[in-house]
Amino acid sequence: MAHIFFNGQAMVGGPFHASVADALVGPVRTAPGYRFFSIGDVCPGLLADPAVDTAIEGELYDITLEHLRDVILPGEPRELELGVIELADGSACLSMLLARGEAERGVHREITGYGGWRAYLATLGRTA
Repeated sequence: MAHIFFNGQAMVGGPFHASVADALVGPVRTAPGYRFFSIGDVCPGLLADPAVDTAIEGELYDITLEHLRDVILPGEPRELELGVIELADGSACLSMLLARGEAERGVHREITGYGGWRAYLATLGRTA
């Protein structure tokens, strides 16, 4: 089993939550030091940046590596890659991060100021 931080469409209420619902541990936040981007308003991506003091909200799940390999990763967009982040309690877990080079492309809207995907979607009149 592996802990993974979801901060987008797999969270409670999101369209992909059913595939991980039984693995929910609970709501969590990242440690400070993360920026947050919208990828075409379809999904979000985290970017570690020690120069910022922001934390992002999400949910922690405990899933098998087989489920991660067979169900989660095949559905992720190419703009994201699997990585390891730090949570507010100091523990480490997996998460989908903005892939290397994506931030430099300048095509993804930075949404760090919203603190989370749900707050950002609310500004678009949508829910997760």
